[in-house]
Amino acid sequence: MKVLITGATGLIGKEIVKLCHQSNIDVNYLTTSTSKIDSKPNYRGYFWDPKKRELDAECFDEVEVIINLVGATVAKRWTSSYKKEILESRTGTASLILESLKNTKHSIRHIVSASAVGVYPNSFQNYYTEDVSEQDSGFLAEVVTQWENAVLQFETLGIGVSLLRIGLVLSARGGAFPKITKPIQIKLGACFGSGKQWQSWIHIHDLARMFLFVIEEELTGVFNAVAPNPVSNEKLTYIIAEKLNEKIILPNIPKFLMKLILGEMHNILFSSQRVCNDKISTAGFIFDYDNIRSAVDVLIEDFKK
Repeated sequence: MKVLITGATGLIGKEIVKLCHQSNIDVNYLTTSTSKIDSKPNYRGYFWDPKKRELDAECFDEVEVIINLVGATVAKRWTSSYKKEILESRTGTASLILESLKNTKHSIRHIVSASAVGVYPNSFQNYYTEDVSEQDSGFLAEVVTQWENAVLQFETLGIGVSLLRIGLVLSARGGAFPKITKPIQIKLGACFGSGKQWQSWIHIHDLARMFLFVIEEELTGVFNAVAPNPVSNEKLTYIIAEKLNEKIILPNIPKFLMKLILGEMHNILFSSQRVCNDKISTAGFIFDYDNIRSAVDVLIEDFKK
């Protein structure tokens, strides 16, 4: 089998590429940087420029499945111009691939796209499944809705669509985990707000495995890509501190302070979504990391390397 990956050189993409090669799945990938183009038999890069609506259609050769991960980080101050970039980097890229497929002979039957649990309303009590109709009123929910709608357009070409609503991805190599861990190491760790906000997390290894599972089982629809046991911000912070043999000595960081520092983006730190993964589990996916303590154990060891 051969897959085409957008965002292959990012944190999640690299993990998926590694698992693809372990499973003898060849990878084509799209990149906006010519310096990142490789030409190995099982890992071949192709150039695209979404802003100019340019794409090398040879990237579709012999490809059966697209894994769509591309999107500008949301962990950056949300200016008006950057908000537009966050949205366009998701919807514009999806529409470019779709339009290119309409004009190209191809063998693609399935697209598996990243999405986000940020679509669900902020709540300390609710437990969200994929069929919840309500959505949050904030910017991230707007992005997710438009992103998913853009990917769902692939169904018009007879292509099966899967959407993985991803929670807090934990990796020792990047993302949130090092940003939480480093301050704790120097005794500057603290919880955000009340610390009671739910964080629906997933270990990056399980997330990569889930993408391949959905492909192998030919699953379509929306799936929550989170581990079975969400935790509070406070619990996650204190477990990491415990594993580092450190103590949390600073008071919780108030919301107004982070709003002054980060602007609207501060909502990421205080938003609470407790998300259910029963749908993917019922389909047969088994997590290697279903408990935050076991996940943090492994992450801390990797982080120290």
